[in-house]
Amino acid sequence: MEFDRMMEVLRRLSLEAGDKIMEIYGEDDFDVRAKSDDSPVTAADEAADAIISAGLAAAFPEATVVTEEQADSHDLESASFFIVDPLDGTKEFVKRRGDFTVNIAWVEEGVPLRGVVYAPARGRLFWTQADGTTVEEAAPFAKDAVGDLTRLSVSDPDNAALRVVASKSHRDEATDAYISKYATSDMKSAGSSLKFCLVATGEADLYPRLGRTMEWDTAAGDAVLRGAGGQVVRFDDHTPLQYGKPGYENPYFIAFAEGVTLQQA
Repeated sequence: MEFDRMMEVLRRLSLEAGDKIMEIYGEDDFDVRAKSDDSPVTAADEAADAIISAGLAAAFPEATVVTEEQADSHDLESASFFIVDPLDGTKEFVKRRGDFTVNIAWVEEGVPLRGVVYAPARGRLFWTQADGTTVEEAAPFAKDAVGDLTRLSVSDPDNAALRVVASKSHRDEATDAYISKYATSDMKSAGSSLKFCLVATGEADLYPRLGRTMEWDTAAGDAVLRGAGGQVVRFDDHTPLQYGKPGYENPYFIAFAEGVTLQQA
């Protein structure tokens, strides 16, 4: 796979999907329905999915595409595949809190090698370059031209004063109990895959997730963080989080900057 071309396509599709999401976000009212797992879905999820799925099929017709909004794709198996969450953080979208993202990633042999995370309401765009390093692009964004880029690198963490980011919508007692094992100086809450990006930029050092997630929720953010020098590991044994698992469901995990001394569960 030619990564230069891939990232050009993924970046453009994320921006196109983001434009459509923001168009619907600006409406006075939009329908919110419940899926079979009781999670919410809106016209924005479906419209963004249509844009990204069509774009990937046109650019990479032989590639496998797994996407949250197409249940039939959840049975697909491939060593290499695109994985998409067209609107990660639908609850944030519905509550108009802004912390939602477009996530597109490329996975090979269990590893998310390339990805893009776009937070259209926040005006933040993160993506991995062809060489695998991660950048944040400055707004405004043009679909046919890349703007000013900042190469991202995780923090040099102080284990006596760690900065932690946790879920805005899924915070629970188990997460708080685990965080309490660390010496912390700052605590942030954020929605969607932005939490990975905050670790990638050095704005946070540690993001533990003790709750159900799917691979489309995490793959793009994982790629962004890895490209900035961070890691994502399983909560139970601290081995690298793998992708392409049956059903695409994740175990609990920890995302962190290199240098954080991980505590046991």
